[in-house]
Amino acid sequence: MYPIDPELAGRLEIVSRFSFADHRKARANMARALAHLPPYESAVALDVYDDVLVSDSQIPVRVYRPAQPEGDLPGLLFLHGGGFVLGSVAAADADARRLAAETGVVVVSVEYRLAPEHRYPAAVEDCYAALVWVAKNAAELGLDSNRLGVFGESAGGGLAAAVTLLARDRGGPPLRFQFLCTPELDDRLATPSMRAYADTPGWNLPDAELSWDRYLGEGVRGGDDVSCYAAPARAEDLSGLPPAYITVCQFDPLRDEGIVYAQRLAQAGVLTELHLHPGTFHGSHQGNDATVTRRMLAEQIDALRAGLGGEAPGSRPHASPPTVFPPRGDGSPTSAPPDSAG
Repeated sequence: MYPIDPELAGRLEIVSRFSFADHRKARANMARALAHLPPYESAVALDVYDDVLVSDSQIPVRVYRPAQPEGDLPGLLFLHGGGFVLGSVAAADADARRLAAETGVVVVSVEYRLAPEHRYPAAVEDCYAALVWVAKNAAELGLDSNRLGVFGESAGGGLAAAVTLLARDRGGPPLRFQFLCTPELDDRLATPSMRAYADTPGWNLPDAELSWDRYLGEGVRGGDDVSCYAAPARAEDLSGLPPAYITVCQFDPLRDEGIVYAQRLAQAGVLTELHLHPGTFHGSHQGNDATVTRRMLAEQIDALRAGLGGEAPGSRPHASPPTVFPPRGDGSPTSAPPDSAG
């Protein structure tokens, strides 16, 4: 048994109800769970609307904008998690609203195509196309195209890292900041944490194997021909990238690939901040009011404010703890989708 933070016990009970093995069943379970969750109640008025960016795949996006801004705002491309096969704009709605409300930025959440129906490079090309669209439509979106960032969690963190590489290599829209939250970066599955954590809650080695097989195709992961835009840990050159803030959880198989990526970014001269949160597991910060959760989310808001405002990550005092939904009477959380996979 892992020495997980006792305050996260309620989250353990929830993630144990969901299996990543059957992605169709997991998608259905997520949809049913979402129907019973209350919306995020923001203290800040937001203008929220759906749009479709014109591209080969007609990518839906959802825009979240503070209703009474003072001038143009920073922009943030938001990429949800889900192991490349789960998740949606709707499932990530509460998180996107929270970021827009508590950072004061325009958040654009992307409905990228999912595997295995759409394998690599569908998802990352959708996300990059969304970044280009945001930059081209900055005036209409009311944002400053010189203050664009990308945020992704888990598989979304891997996609965020890949989009950042693509923006550099294609001469695309300049990014001010990248926030990689427990990112899924390496298809080789060879780090110590990945090999050790075959039964951890939220995410484990069998989940990772299924995730990469669905994203890349059977028999591809770990091979010699996997692109760094699929698995950013494979990138040989990390120089010239925007400042990065990376978070990892202690009992998460993705822990070490996030740590190594942060180390390599720093070695390449990229301003980088890394946070390892003790006693946590993959997705443990979702839907609870634990002390470590409040700290993680407060630091997240602080880093985004600083990174998109032009200050070095961590240079500002920590923001006030963000609003989170209190637990129900039975102790179960009410704020986030119960499936935190990838």
